[in-house]
Amino acid sequence: QVQLVESGGGLVQAGGSLRLSCAASGRSFSNNAMCWFRQAPGKEREFVAGITWNGGRTYYADSVKGRLGISRNNANNTVTLQMNSLKPQDTAVYYCAAGKYYGVTESLDDYDYWGQGTQVTVSS
Repeated sequence: QVQLVESGGGLVQAGGSLRLSCAASGRSFSNNAMCWFRQAPGKEREFVAGITWNGGRTYYADSVKGRLGISRNNANNTVTLQMNSLKPQDTAVYYCAAGKYYGVTESLDDYDYWGQGTQVTVSS
């Protein structure tokens, strides 16, 4: 059974940091792009950050550029999202997703495995 399991969410004050992790099991995703999406209450799920299959390129939503960093370890089948200088508008459930392709896209339809999500709450 293929699973993606996120961890590391929590409550943090504005300006603080969190580190989210995503552990994959059941198959290797070393040939697939991996991404983080988020969904705030009442809003659609949106792309946050993505990394290509070999870690060679990373992509970020404009709203998080310069504050978040995505990385991956294909040997351990893990993906990490380092979140710095957090803002209240970053509050959302964060989802790890494994893509169908080598490259990163922002379309939810291009990701066929999803984690259950981890809550990030940033207080002002």
